[in-house]
Amino acid sequence: MTRYLNTTATLRYEQAQQYIVSIKIGSRIFAPRPFTTLLTLVLIVLLLSLGRWQLRRADEKRALFDSFASGADATRVIELGTPAVRRYQHVEIGGRYDETRQVLIDNMMNAERAGYFVITPFALTGGGWVLVNRGWVPLGASRADRPGIPVGGDTRRLRGRADHMPSPGIQMGAKAILAPPFPVVANFPSRADIAALLHESSWTAATDLVLLDPGEPDGYVRNWSAPGFPPMRHIGYAVQWFALALTLAVIYVVTNLRRAGGGGRGAAS
Repeated sequence: MTRYLNTTATLRYEQAQQYIVSIKIGSRIFAPRPFTTLLTLVLIVLLLSLGRWQLRRADEKRALFDSFASGADATRVIELGTPAVRRYQHVEIGGRYDETRQVLIDNMMNAERAGYFVITPFALTGGGWVLVNRGWVPLGASRADRPGIPVGGDTRRLRGRADHMPSPGIQMGAKAILAPPFPVVANFPSRADIAALLHESSWTAATDLVLLDPGEPDGYVRNWSAPGFPPMRHIGYAVQWFALALTLAVIYVVTNLRRAGGGGRGAAS
């Protein structure tokens, strides 16, 4: 009898070591195991971190969209010596286009169609250069069939928004060195890349690029907007991550609830 009681006590002790703590809740016992507890905690922390990251992205996008909306409130004249202006600031420039040295930025989408952004160097009246995005044109029958993108070289004044050069989400491999003939087709070139291609070193510091206003002549499709998802999309993603964390916590609690006294029935028989 003593041996039987010692064996039963040993088994119950070993079973107890499988759990972190046992808490009786009504007719059930909450007895989580160390491994599942650690795994659940790691996953919940990860899901909460993803949710918080999406909320930060929503704040960033809200600031970006607000900047785009307020950019047209005032127009700033840009010259060679103009310091950097904020992104999407409405600007005005005077000078002339250089039709002979244009760049086509490849892999630009519009209404689910592939095409190019037409980037034209603009010689400022007082000296120096700025790049102008004249809009989107569709891809031809092949990439060997480059679109016609003529523009006059007469002196003019035009308006647009200050912006950065288009950039990829992830840069795959090394960039190809740009070289004539023009128009040069390029994948996400920087202004420095284009400056090296044109052998020009005098550029305004105001902005890398001017998005030509839709009402200006000599442009193509110009549906300008702040890039990426709107803030509410990121908030929706955050809610999903938080909901997954809550669901995982509920599953963890439910699967670790056991009937009270379940381990003692065998001893009583």
